[in-house]
Amino acid sequence: MSSVPDALPQPVQFSRRLSRYLSRMLDSQPWLGAALTDSIAGPIGEADMQRFLAAREAVSGGDAALRPALRQLRIWVLCHLIVRDLACAAPLQEVTTTMTLLAEVAIRHAHDVLRAALVERYGQPLSPTGWEQELLVIGMGKLGGRELNVSSDIDLIFIYPEDGDTGGRKVISNFEFFERLGKQLIQALAEVTEHGQVFRVDMRLRPNGDSGPLVCCFDMLENYFMTQGREWERYAWIKGRVLLGERWQELRNIARPFVFRKYLDFGAINAMRELHAQIRREVARRDRANNVKLGPGGIREIEFIAQVFQLIRGGRDVALQVRPTLRVLSLLPERGILSTQAVEELSAAYVFLRRLEHRLQYLDDAQTHDLPAKAEDQALIAEAMGFADYPALLAVLDAHRQVVSRHFDSVFGDPSEEDHSLDATWTNAEDTEATTNALAELGYRRPQAGAERLAAIHASPRYRQLPNNIKSRLDALMPRMIEAAAATPGADDTLARMLDLIEAIGRRGAYLALLQQYPQALRRVADLMSASRWGAQFLTRHPILLDEMLDARNLESAPDWQAFRASLAAELESLEPDMERQMDVMRERHHAQVFRLLTQDLAGLLTVEKLADHLSELADIVLDLTLPLCWRRIKIRHREEPKFAVISYGKLGGKELGYASDLDIVFLYDDDAPEASEVYTRLAQRTNTWLSSQTAAGQLFDTDLRLRPNGESGLLVSSLEAFRKYQMESAWVWEHQALTRARFSAGDRALGEAFERIRCEVLRMKRELDGLRAEVLAMRRKMRDAHGGKSELFDLKHDEGGLIDVEFLIQYLVLGHSHDHPQLTGNLGNIALLRIAGELGLIPADLAAACADSYRELRRLQHRQRLNDRPSRIDPDEAEAARAPVRTLWREVFGE
Repeated sequence: MSSVPDALPQPVQFSRRLSRYLSRMLDSQPWLGAALTDSIAGPIGEADMQRFLAAREAVSGGDAALRPALRQLRIWVLCHLIVRDLACAAPLQEVTTTMTLLAEVAIRHAHDVLRAALVERYGQPLSPTGWEQELLVIGMGKLGGRELNVSSDIDLIFIYPEDGDTGGRKVISNFEFFERLGKQLIQALAEVTEHGQVFRVDMRLRPNGDSGPLVCCFDMLENYFMTQGREWERYAWIKGRVLLGERWQELRNIARPFVFRKYLDFGAINAMRELHAQIRREVARRDRANNVKLGPGGIREIEFIAQVFQLIRGGRDVALQVRPTLRVLSLLPERGILSTQAVEELSAAYVFLRRLEHRLQYLDDAQTHDLPAKAEDQALIAEAMGFADYPALLAVLDAHRQVVSRHFDSVFGDPSEEDHSLDATWTNAEDTEATTNALAELGYRRPQAGAERLAAIHASPRYRQLPNNIKSRLDALMPRMIEAAAATPGADDTLARMLDLIEAIGRRGAYLALLQQYPQALRRVADLMSASRWGAQFLTRHPILLDEMLDARNLESAPDWQAFRASLAAELESLEPDMERQMDVMRERHHAQVFRLLTQDLAGLLTVEKLADHLSELADIVLDLTLPLCWRRIKIRHREEPKFAVISYGKLGGKELGYASDLDIVFLYDDDAPEASEVYTRLAQRTNTWLSSQTAAGQLFDTDLRLRPNGESGLLVSSLEAFRKYQMESAWVWEHQALTRARFSAGDRALGEAFERIRCEVLRMKRELDGLRAEVLAMRRKMRDAHGGKSELFDLKHDEGGLIDVEFLIQYLVLGHSHDHPQLTGNLGNIALLRIAGELGLIPADLAAACADSYRELRRLQHRQRLNDRPSRIDPDEAEAARAPVRTLWREVFGE
C-alpha cells in the first residue's frame, strides 16, 4: 500500500512527522503516496496541474467531477509542497508561486465549466451593441502579488465590462448572469465537502464590501473609485491582478489613476500609519502579540514599508508598480529610498517569517499565524525550521522582529508626535507682541516683520478654511519651520522665503506631509532658502522638487547624461500619444536635474564653467528629444525622419548656459521636397511651443528666434542653401560675431556637420581689419549707450572691462584672423580662444591668461548675483582687479 510509511521516500516519511495534515492525507488518500513519489523530485507547474484535472475528469466528467477534482488537486499540490519545503528542496518563491498557480488553475477551470453551463441555459451575455461580455476575476492580496501562502484564503473581486442582456431563449441581465456565475465559482472553491475545500474565498475588498453587489461593471467601478474609494483601498489595489479575462488593459486603466497618484503622495504615510495603528489595536485587543503576520515586527509591517513607497512614488516611477514584496524592496536602494543594509535585513526577515508562517500552517492546514502554545507543537516547529529547540528559534525570531520594528518606526514614526517648544508661538501667532519676543529670542534680527507675516497667515481665511487633516499637518510643521529658519544665516530672509513656499503648498497635503515626516528635508530646504533667493523661488514654483531634498546622494553624484537621456526617452515613449503628459514629464525631469545641479552648486561642488557645461548638455538633450515628439504630430509628413536641425547661439551656443538663460536658436532644413518649407515651418512652430509653453508643470525655456536670417522679418526656418547665401552675402558683422558662438544642438547630425562647414567658411572669410575694427567698436558703443553707465555700481555685463568687452575682443580676433589661423573657428569657449590667440601671438600671451582669469571671475560674480536674484551690478572696487586686464587688452587690440 502506498500509504504505508516504509513504502514512501525518506523525505515524505520525514515530513509526515512534522505535519499532521500530511500524515492524515497519506492515511486517507490511497493515491497520494504514489503521486508524491512521482512528483517530489521537482516543482509542480501549471501543465502538471491541468493534466491532473484532465485525468480525474476523464473518469467522471462534467459538473459532477469539478468539485472532487479541484479538491484532490489541492491535496496533491499542498502535500507536495510540504515535503519539498521541509526537506529544504523548495525555496520560498517556489512555495508561493506554486500556491498561486494552484489558485489560478482552479479559478480558470471552475469558471470555464460553470460558465459553459450558464451559457447553455441563458445564452452569451452581450453588450447593447452585441459584443460578448466576460467575467474578469481580480486576485487581490497575496494572490495578486503571486505570494500566496499554503493555507491562505483568496481575496477576489468580480468585474464585467458592460451592462446588457444574454442572447439565449431565457433572457437575464448581464448583472444576473455574472452574479450567478460568481456565486457558483465561490461555492466550487470554498464549499467544504468530504474532500475538504480548495480555498476560502473573501469578497470583502469589492466596492462597498459586504454591503455591495457581488459583481459590478466597469462604469460602476470607475464611479466608485472617483466618489467613494478610500485610502486603504488604494493600498489593497496595489496587489490587484486580473487572473481571468481578456479586457484587463481597460480595467488597469480604470484602477491605476486611483491607486497611483500622478504626483508624489507623501500623505500616504499618514494614511498607512493610521491603518497600521488600527491593526495594532486589534492585535492588542485580541492578545495576539505572538502573531507573526500582524504582531509587532511581523510580515504586515514589511509589506507596509514596501507598499507605502509604491503609493508615494508609483505614479511617477512605473517600475515601483510591481506587486511582489521582495521585488519592491529590491528597487528601493537604487532610488535612495532605503539603504542596501535596510533592504537586506528586511528581505531576510521576510523570508524567515514567511517560512515560519508556512510551517505553522503545515501542522494542521490551518489558516494560522500564531506561534503554538503547546510544547509538542513548539518542538515540531523548531525542528521544521532547523533549530535544536524552541528557545533557539525564538531568539532568531525576536532578532528579526526587532529589526523590522526598527525599520518600520523609522519609516512610519511621526516626528510631530512630540510637543515642540514653539507650538504655542504658532497657536497664538496672532499675538504679534508675544511672537515678536519669541522670534527675537531665536536670534531673528527683524522679529516684528516675521511676527506680522505669521499673524497674517494664521488669521487668513485660507488657513482657517483648510480641511482638518491638512490643517493639522501645517500646525505640526510651522513651529519646526520657524526653528529651522532660525538656524540659518540670514534667518529673516530664510523665514520669509519659507513662508512663501508654505503659502504656495498650503493646500497640498502631500508636500506638507513630506516636510512633516522628514525633518532632514526641512533642514535642507531651510539651507537652500538661506543660500539662494533664486533657488527659493524655483522651489516655490516647482514644489514637486521637494522630493529631491530627501536623497543626500544628489549632492554627491555627477550627472550621468547618457543614462538620463535614455531614461527620459523611454518614459516619453511609454506615454505616447499623451502629449500633455509628455510635456509635463519633460518639464518635471528637466527641473529635477536643474535642481540637483543647484544643490551641488550651492554646496561648492561645481565651478561656474562646469555648471554651464551641465546645463548646456541638459538643454541639448531636451531639444533632441523634443524634435521627434513634435515631428510625429505633423499630420502630413513626407518622410520618416526630418532633415531638420536646431542651431544654438548665445549662451547655449557657447556652452555658458545659466539657470534662467533663454535659448537663442535657429532652425535649418536640407530637403528638396516641394512641401519642405511648409512642413518644417510647422515643426519649428511646434518645437518652439513645446519648449516655451506654460503647462501645469511649468516651462522649459524662454526662446529667442531673432538671430535667424533677416531677424524677426525673416522666415522661421531656413534651408541650408539659403542660410549659407545669407551669411556670405547679406549678414551684418554683428551676425558674424554671433556666429562665432553658434553650434549644432539637436536634430539631423549630417545637417549639423554641413552647418559647421558653412560656419567655418563664413568665419574664415578675409576681412579688412580696420573696417572690421570700426564696425565692432560702433556696435560696442551702441550697446554701451543702451545699457552701460546707468549706475554708480559696476555692471558686470555691460560696463567697460566687463563680460561683453571680453566677448567682443574674442569675436574680433576670430573674425579678423581665422582666415590665416583656422584653429580660431573652433567653438571651444572664450577662455580657450583667448589662450589660442595668445599662443598665435595675436595678443600678448600673459595678457591673454590674465584676461581669461578675469572672465572667470566676472562670470563667478555674475552667477553669485543671479543666485540671489539681484541685478548684475556690484561695488566697483570688488571688480577692479578683474576689470584691469580686460581694459588693457581692449586698448592693445582696439587702441582706445
